[in-house]
Amino acid sequence: MEQQILDVLSGVIHPAYQENIVRLGLVENLKADDSRISFQLVFTRRDPLASSIKEACRAALSEAFPGREVSILELVREKKKSANTNPNEFGMEQLAEVGKIIVIASGKGGVGKSTVAVNLAVSLARRGYKVGLADADVYGPSVPKMTGTEGMMPDALERQTEQGTEQLILPLEKYGVKWMSIGYFASPEQALIWRGPMACNALKQIILQVQWGELDYLLIDLPPGTGDIHITLVNDIPVDGAIIVTTPQAVALADVEKGINMFRNPKIDKHIYGIIENMAWFTPAELPGSRYYIFGKEGSKAIAAKYGIEILAEIPLVQSICEKGDEGAPEALDANSVISKALDNIVL
Repeated sequence: MEQQILDVLSGVIHPAYQENIVRLGLVENLKADDSRISFQLVFTRRDPLASSIKEACRAALSEAFPGREVSILELVREKKKSANTNPNEFGMEQLAEVGKIIVIASGKGGVGKSTVAVNLAVSLARRGYKVGLADADVYGPSVPKMTGTEGMMPDALERQTEQGTEQLILPLEKYGVKWMSIGYFASPEQALIWRGPMACNALKQIILQVQWGELDYLLIDLPPGTGDIHITLVNDIPVDGAIIVTTPQAVALADVEKGINMFRNPKIDKHIYGIIENMAWFTPAELPGSRYYIFGKEGSKAIAAKYGIEILAEIPLVQSICEKGDEGAPEALDANSVISKALDNIVL
């Protein structure tokens, strides 16, 4: 029976290593009887894919052995470090060649933050900068869709350190930008049911365990809001500053103030480069000279004046921006597009 169970579990592949979990030695203390299957999934470090792997194991066993209860205990058994502690033990060495780390934030969802982040990355790359973007929106990763990289899997490599073998993830490269997203390690329809600490650890790992190489800018697309993920990331990763995305709508601007106050809180104290006002007005394709202020007019200017923050760009609501994002070809690839003309003026 145990060998049959191991054969089923051998069909569960760890995406980062492209190897099955049995061969990787992740399965321990396997026990089984006519009513129950139990075992431990043991990782040597916190793994952002642990929950997905656990659910894949459960699904495979439930299908192969219907009627049996499946109990899986997830453990992290970290390797002991040598007496000569590596000064880069927190993984910051992967950021050693990164110039500026800038988070793209929003007080609320639905303001086009990820669209702005992707197009800003493309705009910077088109101007000759070396750029990477980490999609930290764990509950709604959209970078794979917007960049046409859905279904792709980042490669992994191993290297020897003083502490032993270390696995690194190689970001995907397209449009002159290095992309990394938790969405590459889960199917689009899969819900990542993670509590705060688990999400924070996963996100730090997809930033700190990625071989970014030399970059002028690393953009991090944060989830909307001002929760524990935001606080953990800006405290544990050497972030240089933030860009806040909003719309002119009053309810969005109210949340912008919360975001500003979060970054200016003494415990966080991060520079705010400015505000990008998205969907600032609507311009019909057949009337390029017309502007319709659907969500309000110049709403961000009052907030910017109140807090002494610059308006970096005003991006109109244009149908092609949405269409190009859905097609996986960001609008900013066209240097003459409306969004390019707005974002190309940003100097960080």
